Amino acid sequence: MPWRRILLTLAVILPLVGVLAFGFSRDPRYIASPLIGRPAPPFTVTLFDGKKLSLADLRGKVVFLNFWASWCPPCRAEARDLEAVWQRYRDKNIVFLGIDIQDTEKEAFAFLKEFQITYPNGRDASGKISIDYGVWGIPETFFIDPEGRITYKHVGGLEYPIIVAKLDEARRGLISAKEGKGAYQSIR
Repeated sequence: MPWRRILLTLAVILPLVGVLAFGFSRDPRYIASPLIGRPAPPFTVTLFDGKKLSLADLRGKVVFLNFWASWCPPCRAEARDLEAVWQRYRDKNIVFLGIDIQDTEKEAFAFLKEFQITYPNGRDASGKISIDYGVWGIPETFFIDPEGRITYKHVGGLEYPIIVAKLDEARRGLISAKEGKGAYQSIR
């Protein structure tokens, strides 16, 4: 009889300990995107030059979609690499598009000027685009293949080698098994 009680107690306690151990091993701020491998949500954005651009206009091209803000330290850290890759790939059927969120237009313009950003950028003033993409922190970047599917998502700052590798995968329509995460850690 005492063995039954011990086994029953272990049967209840061990799964609870397992669930707790799993929970403590994960970053509570991290939310996996259900969008990888699926069609990118459609949108139209007004660019800072006044033109409108929709995702549908870019069908048949690889799209590098970056959500950013001028006050974001990792956004500032990655800005020069993004522009450098854009300059290298701009004539290779690849489009870079920046979406400024949670920012003022004045600060966004200053950021673009400071880092000499030449690829198209617009502002998501309503937040609808970032909500549709499930953006929860910035920078967040989505790589979209010529068929319009999201092949990779990266949370945090990107560096030149990763951008180039993921653009190549998107060009070939390869879906990444998991998302990437930048190394930047907040001091909070």
